[in-house]
Amino acid sequence: MGNKLAAEFFGTFWLVLGGCGSAVLAAAFPEVGIGLLGVSFAFGLTVLTMAYAVGGISGGHFNPAVTLGLAIAGRFEMKSLASYWAAQVAGAIAAAVVLYVIVSGQAGFEGVGGFASNGYGEASPGGYGLFSALVTEIVMTAFFLIIIIGATSPSVPAGFAPIAIGLGLTLIHLVSIPVTNTSVNPARSTGVALFADGPALAQLWLFWVAPLLGAAGGAMCWKLIGGAGKG
Repeated sequence: MGNKLAAEFFGTFWLVLGGCGSAVLAAAFPEVGIGLLGVSFAFGLTVLTMAYAVGGISGGHFNPAVTLGLAIAGRFEMKSLASYWAAQVAGAIAAAVVLYVIVSGQAGFEGVGGFASNGYGEASPGGYGLFSALVTEIVMTAFFLIIIIGATSPSVPAGFAPIAIGLGLTLIHLVSIPVTNTSVNPARSTGVALFADGPALAQLWLFWVAPLLGAAGGAMCWKLIGGAGKG
């Protein structure tokens, strides 16, 4: 179990450092910024690379919502849920600390601003309200779980699941960054919210509740369409 928790810690660390780091450091960099498209691919690439690197050790969840969904789908033992969540949140916070140290070293540093945090209302990149954010996070997380469970089923060719999952997360970000800055991952939201300026901490509840609801819904949808019988 120790090795599994370490893998989840490092996998979530990389997701937050790579994904949120791209948003904070490179998205709007003068003249050569990577923009929304680049940030979306950065998040997808973090999951893809870590799924191959340590997925064989822990299952490559890197996300409390994914862990819950897999447990509901019968792919993970519920008794290990809290331990996985703790490792994932710890990895996200550690990555946020490293990112904060990097950002604070810039000349003229006066604060981290939004720090790639998630939000609704005034904290939404596109000004979307609470209900839009709730629906977006639930639906996107549900489909993320359907992709994960389906791509890792025994009937699917082995070795390609991380590609489908990484590209799935990329697509999710392409759709939902304007609405919530895309969470679908409570650990990712928690890590940066601890350092962000603005209402990130006050709004953090939604980015736990909605992804967990979405993950549960996605897992149940997969079971409903016969996925449980196929592994």
